[in-house]
Amino acid sequence: MVVGVLKEKSPETRVSLLAETVAAVVKKGWQVWVEPGAGMSAFCTDQSYMDAGAHLHSAEEILASADIVLSIHRPDKSPAAGRVLVGMYQSLLHPAEMKVLTDAGVVVFSMERLPRTTRAQSMDVLSSQANIAGYKAVLTAANTYGRYFPMFMTAAGSIPPAKMLILGAGVAGLQAIATGRRLGAVVEVFDTRPAVKEEVMSLGGKFVEVEGAADASTAGGYAVEQTEEYKQRQQARIAESVAKSDIIITTAQIPGKKAPILITEDMLGAMRTGSVIIDLAAATGGNTPFTKDRETVVHYGVHIVGDGNLPATMPYDASRLYGKNIVNFLSLFIDKDGHIDPDRDDDLVKGTRVPG
Repeated sequence: MVVGVLKEKSPETRVSLLAETVAAVVKKGWQVWVEPGAGMSAFCTDQSYMDAGAHLHSAEEILASADIVLSIHRPDKSPAAGRVLVGMYQSLLHPAEMKVLTDAGVVVFSMERLPRTTRAQSMDVLSSQANIAGYKAVLTAANTYGRYFPMFMTAAGSIPPAKMLILGAGVAGLQAIATGRRLGAVVEVFDTRPAVKEEVMSLGGKFVEVEGAADASTAGGYAVEQTEEYKQRQQARIAESVAKSDIIITTAQIPGKKAPILITEDMLGAMRTGSVIIDLAAATGGNTPFTKDRETVVHYGVHIVGDGNLPATMPYDASRLYGKNIVNFLSLFIDKDGHIDPDRDDDLVKGTRVPG
């Protein structure tokens, strides 16, 4: 059984497997083929892969002959019929591209569809990458913001702490709370799920409550659409917090749909000049009307930093965690003899397979 690792196109810096993960899977009896240069942006050389037991092969050879092809983003060319393709393809947003692959006989698993269950935690690529995004979002904000984060009392006068608002208390939001508090910011947090209040408070954040949210307990850990009445109350309450915030980190996304607008133009106009918004939902449209992915836009004196792929700014650790998630997922349907036999009734296999 051969697992192939493709090189990602720029500006992606991550790779599906690092050499240290390759060494572990080679011990399982899997062969690993790596496209030359695949790990260079993640500080993993071709020699490191070969030392770990991998073989270097061209992308064409991998697509034609590897049993399983790993590519974080959809490759330019389709693997041969009958091959398995595993990555993060945003399949609900790009159904036509997925249909091209499945019509060609490729078995596609799109990992962002993985159900958010206890059993799936070791395979949850969204969580492992969101943790990095939340951490890096705060550091990016601190670098962009022209003032201190912590409170300082000096002979020249006192400097108040930065006020940070985090919209969404998922994995990224919780890590942002912890990082923001370490840097000395005062942190408020909004989320439609009352159940996360205790986690927010345990990290030192203040939870902003809006009553009447739709029940998300049956959505597999993902966000759900809210009623128009709730959205109006939500916007009014968020507007109060936005007006007094120096730093805002937005994380709200809904699977298969455009990200909801949480910060309106009017709200931006009420913010202090020099404030910063880090929009982690930029890849799916963003949580402000002016967000542009991989760009910084200044509107009303507010810096809106759109980046839907902050994990790629920490490529080694991001690749390391992602690779372990992928190997754990593959172990669901590769037996000890190296045979591929996906259980179509397995919730995790069924949940990630395209179409699903």
